[in-house]
Amino acid sequence: CGVPVGIYLKSRGVMVVGTGEIVNDACNVVEPAFGVLKSGDYIETVNGREMEDKDDLIQAVSASSGRPVSLEVRRDGELLKVELEPVLAEDGTYKLGAWVRDDTQGIGTVTYVDMNGSFGALGHGISDSDTGKLMDIREGELYDTQIMGIEKGTSGKPGVMSGVIYYGKGTKLGEVTANTEEGIFGTVNSRFLEQFQSEAIPVGFRQDVHKGQAFIRSDVSGEVRDYEIEIQKVDHTSLQKNKGMVIRVVNEELLKLTGGIVQGMSGSPIIQDGKLIGAVTHVFIQDSTKGYGIFIENMLEH
Repeated sequence: CGVPVGIYLKSRGVMVVGTGEIVNDACNVVEPAFGVLKSGDYIETVNGREMEDKDDLIQAVSASSGRPVSLEVRRDGELLKVELEPVLAEDGTYKLGAWVRDDTQGIGTVTYVDMNGSFGALGHGISDSDTGKLMDIREGELYDTQIMGIEKGTSGKPGVMSGVIYYGKGTKLGEVTANTEEGIFGTVNSRFLEQFQSEAIPVGFRQDVHKGQAFIRSDVSGEVRDYEIEIQKVDHTSLQKNKGMVIRVVNEELLKLTGGIVQGMSGSPIIQDGKLIGAVTHVFIQDSTKGYGIFIENMLEH
């Protein structure tokens, strides 16, 4: 593939980003959720009612009229039951004193689609921007995106692809079913398959990967093209599955266009000797011409 897509993910439960202070109706500063809820928690139910989004949580807390509420919270994969007493804030609404989020979105690159329409993208998971933790998702979608500009990478500051995601029934490209350390996975629809047809390519396993010339496939210029890179290091023992190789961009046109690897290129396929061997995952902050790649079999294991 190598095509950029808009990604929208819904969390499984309402995610707690952190706790905060509230000025109550008596003008006192209180923080009811402090020590009870933690950054990275997921609120699954309130008084037995399932929470699908932030609005559900706001309604449940409002309906309490200040009476204690029972929360079922998922923390590090375990379910906990906690009780909190909502506070009547100075604006006249009841609050728990927790910052929450129920979705996230961004732009990334599809690495591959197999013969059954299953896709893999990014080569790394999508983490919450505030907590840094991998987002536990309920569902997600892929959408049309248009790249509007590229901010080149410089030493100490990675570049970024900026664009517009077009949300709507007619712009949907597929479903996301999993968000893992090795990437996001799901199924594309017929619309995606009609738009992005290409020849099948064989898979190259980690024992096939070697230092030297390779190519990354990307749509940074407005069309899908292959750009020459050099694989500088192959690490079969890396503890981080998405950092199995070190790559360096050598194509002058790509360097002129992006400065190397930029955010949004994660998932760009790495091709060597005519085989799909991996995907771009990270850029070196101090040198945007270099970055990490994941072995494709680590994505295909999903």
